Amino acid sequence: MAAVPDTLRTIQRPSRFNADVACPELSGRAGLRCLLGRRAIGLPTEHVDRVIGAACARFNHRSAHCSWRTPRRGLATVAFIFVSVRLVIARCQVDYAGRLTAHLPMAKRLILIKSDGSVSIHADDRAYKPLNWMSPPCSLVELEAPPPEHHSAPVVEPLTALWEVRGREGDTLQIWLAEVYHDSSYELGVDPGLQKDGVEAHLQALLAEHPEALAPGLSLVRREHPTPIGPVDLLCRDSAGAYVAVEIKRRGEIDGVEQLSRYLDLMRRDTLLGTVHGILAAQLIKPQARVLANDRGISCVTVDYDMLRGLDSAEDRLF
Repeated sequence: MAAVPDTLRTIQRPSRFNADVACPELSGRAGLRCLLGRRAIGLPTEHVDRVIGAACARFNHRSAHCSWRTPRRGLATVAFIFVSVRLVIARCQVDYAGRLTAHLPMAKRLILIKSDGSVSIHADDRAYKPLNWMSPPCSLVELEAPPPEHHSAPVVEPLTALWEVRGREGDTLQIWLAEVYHDSSYELGVDPGLQKDGVEAHLQALLAEHPEALAPGLSLVRREHPTPIGPVDLLCRDSAGAYVAVEIKRRGEIDGVEQLSRYLDLMRRDTLLGTVHGILAAQLIKPQARVLANDRGISCVTVDYDMLRGLDSAEDRLF
């Protein structure tokens, strides 16, 4: 199926229905993509806004990213569903309220909206780590900028729009837009996933076969356990039955600790997993990484690659 064009973010109401171009699968996301794609090239559909609105309401709790927009005062709110990643560069202020409160003052930033529902705000530094974010499942509502006297947060510049992102636990992320410099969407398609090679991939396979090499009583649950921001190398259980997330690196550095910390933060929000411990496993772990891992309650384990492969034995060593 062809990628859905960017113009889908502006929805026009159809006037008639042509049965010859009806989509055969309107019961799921594939049907929605078909519906949106046909209308984008000018083919009419019946009650398309109602269908898309109902689909957004139905899929919202399943991490499909739906949004409602009121483009001009006096018009009914229009619903649509994103099927691509959206990049917005804007001058904005961001306020988070939930387990804690956080504030980002007005500045030019990148807003990244993925099709899984996640929303993240980035600056031109910090590599891949966002300044603030909301993990799926969450909902995004695009609103007109309220009058200054109705602002829920102090804003020093005239506003053009307010985006409200709400998480499943009731936490909110308010993005106050002053000026939008770029707004585009792209269909990325299905990602084949990260393909590791060399020692790191072999280490993961060996430790999956011998998880007890990391800690006594550890057993494997699955490899490449998915999270909204990427897969954890190994998901295990300890002798007490608690879950343990294992991140495997050739060299254990601060970046590896940060990566595992983000995985743990998301996994601990899943009530089915409960308390999740973390282990950073590597052939060599730098002292700074050990200090940071210890501060965050993450265990560090140095693994012997040759011993795991059966090419070396501690009994045959002189020292």
